[in-house]
Amino acid sequence: MGQVSGKVALITGGAAGIGAACARALAAEGAAVVITDVVDEAGQATAAAITASGGVCSYMHQDVTDEAAWQAIVDAIVAKHGKLDTAVANAGIAVFGSALTMTLADFRRQNAVNIDGVFLTAKYCIPAMRRAGGGSLIMMSSVAGLRGSAQLAGYSASKGAVRLFAKSMAMECAGAGDNIRVNSVHPGIIVTDIWKKVTTPAGGGLNAPIDPQQLGLAAPIGKPAEPLEIANGVLFLASEASRYITGSELVIDGGMTAGSVRRG
Repeated sequence: MGQVSGKVALITGGAAGIGAACARALAAEGAAVVITDVVDEAGQATAAAITASGGVCSYMHQDVTDEAAWQAIVDAIVAKHGKLDTAVANAGIAVFGSALTMTLADFRRQNAVNIDGVFLTAKYCIPAMRRAGGGSLIMMSSVAGLRGSAQLAGYSASKGAVRLFAKSMAMECAGAGDNIRVNSVHPGIIVTDIWKKVTTPAGGGLNAPIDPQQLGLAAPIGKPAEPLEIANGVLFLASEASRYITGSELVIDGGMTAGSVRRG
């Protein structure tokens, strides 16, 4: 207990899925957590549940692509909690389908959330962390940011950008000597509601539901991960146990990027 005791953490896209699991994990280990999202009812419910279980958590509405609102979000966190130590740039969307049929509008919308949102997290959270004496900036990428895959060109491009943006910001912070570490996290197949929301340019709406349990069979470990497994990695990067780790990729994918196994 208490791995991040006394720390203040912002988690974007924290209403559900991996973001909510990160909020629960950090709050359980002593952090004061602020989650933001555009899904207000779910975000408020997540914050209320964490508070009811003894954690410190609050919710704020935020569209991570809206730069005009970012400074107010960070200022509100610092005004309430006195500082900001950790930011988890988790908000993201998935638009699957061939680049040949994807509209430019869909490509740009995906990049706005997945890349611009991460850029703005760094731009507005790093100065607050510097005033606090240091911190940890954690950017949520994907195994799709490490390797190519058919029908995922746009998504992979956005997540690959996050990977290298994290490394570059890690070098910038290290060069400034500001005691801020920056790392990326690369989940594989995770059991979350994102599979119910995946859109395709050709389909004009929602796909038929995709079963993550079936997709998870592609991992050498033979099953998908639960959000808590990703949250535990985020907890590690937020804690002082990872104080010598920056510019790194934490891959949590059941062995997907390592290779393949033959099952008898």
